[in-house]
Amino acid sequence: MADSLTSYEQTLQPSVSREAEARDFVALLKPRVMSLVIFTGFVGLVAAPGTMNPVLAFAAILLIAVGAGASGALNMWYDADIDAIMERTAKRPIPAGKVTPGDALGFGLTLSIASVVLLGLIVNVTAAALLALTIFFYVVIYSMWLKRRTPHNIVIGGAAGAFPPMIGWAAVTDSVTIESMVLFGIIFLWTPPHFWALSLFISKDYEKVGVPMLPVVAGERETRKQILLYSLLVVPCGVAPYFLDFAGPVYGVVSSLFGAWFLGLAAMVWQGREKAERKLFAFSILYLFVLFATLAFERLITEWLV
Repeated sequence: MADSLTSYEQTLQPSVSREAEARDFVALLKPRVMSLVIFTGFVGLVAAPGTMNPVLAFAAILLIAVGAGASGALNMWYDADIDAIMERTAKRPIPAGKVTPGDALGFGLTLSIASVVLLGLIVNVTAAALLALTIFFYVVIYSMWLKRRTPHNIVIGGAAGAFPPMIGWAAVTDSVTIESMVLFGIIFLWTPPHFWALSLFISKDYEKVGVPMLPVVAGERETRKQILLYSLLVVPCGVAPYFLDFAGPVYGVVSSLFGAWFLGLAAMVWQGREKAERKLFAFSILYLFVLFATLAFERLITEWLV
C-alpha cells in the first residue's frame, strides 16, 4: 500500500493538465450524499412544531446542503491518496487529476465557513452550531481520526450523517429536543448495517488501502452478526416517532412493515444467503427514504386538513 500511495503523490500534480470545470467542483460536493442530507434536513424542518417563513426555510435547507457539500470536498481532499487506489473512487476529481488538492481544500474551507456563518445570521445560532458540529465530525472525527484507525469508524462517524434532521428541526424551534434526537438516532443506527452490507462486497477495495472496515479486520461472519444486531436496534427506533406522538398512524404502520422487511433481510445476511448483503444495501436506502417521506407527508397533510 505504501508504494501505491507514494506513486500517487508523485504523479498527481503533473496529471492536472487543465483548469477544473464547474462540474468537477460539483462532484467534490458528493451530490448523492448531499441529496440525502437535503431530504432528511427538510423532513426535520417539516416535522418540527411551529412554522417558518418559506424564504428562511429555503435558505436553511440550502445552507445545510452547502455545509454537507463542504464536508464532502474536505473528505475528498484528505482521502485523495486512498481514493486513487480504490476502484470505486479512482475517478473522483482529485485522483483523476481534474482538481488540485489545494483547490479542493480551499473550496471546502470556504463553503464550510460561509454556510455556518450565514445559517447563524439568517436562521439561528443553534442550527448553525449543529451544522458546524456536523462538518467537524465528518472531516476531523471520521475522515482524519477514525476511518483509518478503527473498524468502529462507521459506527461513531455515522453521527455526521445523522445531524441534518436535527439541524432542520433546530432551524424552526431554535432547540434540540427528544424528537429531533430520535430522528438523529434512526440515521445513526441505520448507518452501520447500511455501510457494512456494502463493505461485504467491496471489502477487497478497503483491504487494498488499509482501511480497517469490519469485514477486513473481523471477517465476514462477525460483520454479518453485527449487521443483524444493529438492525435489531434501528427498527424499534424507526417506529419510535409514532409512540412519541410526533408521527401518526400511517407512519406507525409503514415503519413497522418496512422494519420487519429490514429485519428479514438482515437475518438473511446473518445466515449468509447468496447476495443478501446486496439486497439489504439496496433496501436500506429505500427504508430510510420511506420512513422520512412518510413522516413529512403525514405532517403536511395534517397541517393542510387543520
